[in-house]
Amino acid sequence: MPDFYSPPLAELQSELTHAEASQNLIRPVGAYALHGITVCDQQLLAIDALRGYLLRIDPTTSNATIINGRSTEPFLDATGIALWEDTLWVARGHELLSCSRHQLEPQLFTTLPYPINGVAVWGTTLYVTCQKAGYIFVLNRETGRQITKFPAPGIGVENITVWEEYLWLCDQTEQTVYCLDRATGDVLMSVLTPFASPTGIAVLPNAKPDSGKLWVAYTFEEPYIRDDPNSENPHQLTFRDRTFIHALQFCFKPANNCTLSNRYLLEMCYVEEIAPLDELQLNQLEWRMALPATTDRQAVRHVEPIGLPFTLEHENGQSIAVFKFDQLHPHESHIFGWKALIEVGGIKYQLTPRQLEKSPPLSTEFRQRYLIDDDELAMDTPLIQAAAREAVGTETNLLRQVLRIRNYVYDRLSYGIRPRIDTPDVVLERGIGSCGEYVGLLLALCRLNGIACRTVGRYKCPPHADRLGILLEPDFNHVWIEFYAPGFGWLPMESNVDDIIEGGPYPTRFFMGLPWYHIEMSKEISFERLQAAGAPEVRLGDLAINHVRFRILQELPLMPTESPTQ
Repeated sequence: MPDFYSPPLAELQSELTHAEASQNLIRPVGAYALHGITVCDQQLLAIDALRGYLLRIDPTTSNATIINGRSTEPFLDATGIALWEDTLWVARGHELLSCSRHQLEPQLFTTLPYPINGVAVWGTTLYVTCQKAGYIFVLNRETGRQITKFPAPGIGVENITVWEEYLWLCDQTEQTVYCLDRATGDVLMSVLTPFASPTGIAVLPNAKPDSGKLWVAYTFEEPYIRDDPNSENPHQLTFRDRTFIHALQFCFKPANNCTLSNRYLLEMCYVEEIAPLDELQLNQLEWRMALPATTDRQAVRHVEPIGLPFTLEHENGQSIAVFKFDQLHPHESHIFGWKALIEVGGIKYQLTPRQLEKSPPLSTEFRQRYLIDDDELAMDTPLIQAAAREAVGTETNLLRQVLRIRNYVYDRLSYGIRPRIDTPDVVLERGIGSCGEYVGLLLALCRLNGIACRTVGRYKCPPHADRLGILLEPDFNHVWIEFYAPGFGWLPMESNVDDIIEGGPYPTRFFMGLPWYHIEMSKEISFERLQAAGAPEVRLGDLAINHVRFRILQELPLMPTESPTQ
């Protein structure tokens, strides 16, 4: 359990320094769109596809030098590079080019029918990724002949690097790094990246699938408000290029069947402001707020009250902050809540369908608790029962069943904010749903197929891990689900976030995985609940306005020997 109230939060925060938090982030000045990167003589080489720059970057200072200042045109639109001995390999469009690292005049080596996204080389073997083909092609470095090919593990544009027996790929859409066996192409491990849109990857010598550190480049467009003094409306919404390189840290936990990635220390504040819509008086009011949970990827370091004191209670293993009012009079105002320091990190569970082929049946307790309609799930309606049968078809494997149900829901729903949460039958007919409505339909279809599942949530920190110390406020709350794999435990699955491609294929980045910015609360209990003596039920939204704030204080080290919940 966290040490509530002591030590003071200010003392803990005083230990943090921006220098420690920023040492894993490289922002080269003058770079616009970094793609392929590779290690070279203790430094990094990177391609800027937009400018055609080949940059030599010092990781300790972020200083960048253009080393092809007189020959940038051959490198324009290049997306991958690799270095073997003194030969530089470049992926550009359909072409694979090569040249001496000392004479940067790339010559055509071979072409492929589809654009090449990334290239890696080890000994006499070349590895090239191609999203359009859906494969990693393995070529002979001397002749260019294809030796074999491996299926690409993700659905997005992938870049690639190699060290000894392992291939490492980053996927832009999946927000994931994969480690593959270089001989067979089998996926050994996957890990979520802390930022979206990874476009380049470099492996440090001796990296293994169990733990290590990789350099990953990111490139994307960022919306921002531009100040144009010459315009009648000077504040204009536009976009700008953002690119940087960040150290991906990871650690495989065999006991938990999961891989952890970059951890952060967050400050989260949850506060209610009493602002009733109608005049009312409440007697013996008890206001219960759930606190963040401790899980495989999240640990609570410290909690303290805001505004008013609370008493700490426990319900189904969940910590609850309880605020008590003898009387709450009309027009009476209060601000109260809690502030917590939370350690969070990315997690990706590494289970396969084969591991669940002979999973034991659900216990009687789980069937009675997690296979019932306990939240207006419309499980007794013909429409939802037919959808449950159609979603899984003849599939019997639990993991494949859940994925099929998820994809079925994604095929039939589009995301949209609604003023209220409707039942799954209404949502399915309408074809548009909020995250809560996605969750309701997922729960109904899973439970009708004998899959135990539950709602979890409640908020996401705005995913800006490079903005340390800045107040960040989420626009919405958020919920997702966990499904139960007998013999292994609860596994997370995002509700609607992976529904990003009309008709699919859909990424699986958050299927059995959560990024660092999800804050886990409300497991088995209501997130917030009111109890008052002799009063009718009062809706929270009619009585108060909530305020949610985050600050990212520090990036934490991820040590292989460290327990994820310490």
